[in-house]
Amino acid sequence: MQSKIAKCLKLRYEPVAILWSDEKPTGALGLKGCKGGCVMVLFAQTAAKGRSAAFDRENFGCFGGGAGLGFGRQYENFPFGGIETFKYFLSTGLEGQGRDDLVKKICSLGSREQVENFLQGERYKKTPALVEDFLKVLPAMEVSKRYVVFKPLRELAEGEEPIAVVFLADADQISALIGLANYDRQGVENVFAPMGAGCHQIGIYAFREAQSDHARAVLGLTDLSARRNVRHILDKDVLTIAMPYRRFQEMEKNVEGSFLERRTWRSLAQDMEI
Repeated sequence: MQSKIAKCLKLRYEPVAILWSDEKPTGALGLKGCKGGCVMVLFAQTAAKGRSAAFDRENFGCFGGGAGLGFGRQYENFPFGGIETFKYFLSTGLEGQGRDDLVKKICSLGSREQVENFLQGERYKKTPALVEDFLKVLPAMEVSKRYVVFKPLRELAEGEEPIAVVFLADADQISALIGLANYDRQGVENVFAPMGAGCHQIGIYAFREAQSDHARAVLGLTDLSARRNVRHILDKDVLTIAMPYRRFQEMEKNVEGSFLERRTWRSLAQDMEI
């Protein structure tokens, strides 16, 4: 499937379709187990190199990735204590919390960075209580199929209908996508930028919007860890915008007759390389 939006915006990267499926595409990339690996790296491979990827409930990389793809409340399975440990991992760290037994186990990990993250915290939230609040509002769901699949949009087979479509875009292109997402809608909040992992922003947040009567687009790749992980694949100036498939179809129909055919956008687009 070819996208009018992608052509008009002169996107550098292929839009990515996210599907739920009981079949794994032949030759699809994947992550082994649930002890490490970043979903966003495989997303970047799909967008930049045209490689499909597939994940299931036993193979999704890290626990944040499992949650982001819709494989349930995976933070309950977080190492060394589930949610109670994750609250400190994402915030202030376990050092000085009176858990010397746990600290000793963590110090036996091979990765110096992971040890530091457990002991000193990633500091993405100020307190463990704020992490607990974050987890309460984070969408949690169980996808209805065996696999969550990333596939280049142009490779969708006839009859395939993805759950979501994700664009990778620079600042000018993001501005155009936000404009197009608001072009045919009342109000001014038809795109939202939730805190979360990069895979949350293209996964469960977009999946939740797909269940809404007023589906919004989701601005993402604002996760610093994910940005670092994909830096060797993607240019440094891109963000994601994910949207439910039906909203993508509506926006595709609105390209013609919109500001994308007017002088302002064309003057910005003329210097873009394709």
